[in-house]
Amino acid sequence: MRSHEQRKPCFDKRLGLPFSVGMKELLRTSNPTIIPFAAALLASEGIETFTLDVHMSALAIVPQRLMVSEQDFFMASAILRDNDVPLDG
Repeated sequence: MRSHEQRKPCFDKRLGLPFSVGMKELLRTSNPTIIPFAAALLASEGIETFTLDVHMSALAIVPQRLMVSEQDFFMASAILRDNDVPLDG
């Protein structure tokens, strides 16, 4: 990336909204291997994800969170359950 180019914020392509709008927490864990695995599973099914607290989780007291759009939440939950990824609640 050139120094004069700015990174564009991530957007939900279907809704045209920033990821912070219309996102729902799908998974919360302190295990550093579960979030990348879950994100890869969902990406293979065409579901976009956003991971929060990645760097804070190095403290071992702040878990990472995996977010998905509200409209993808049900399908994403089903995909993770089918692949034995533990979900909260």
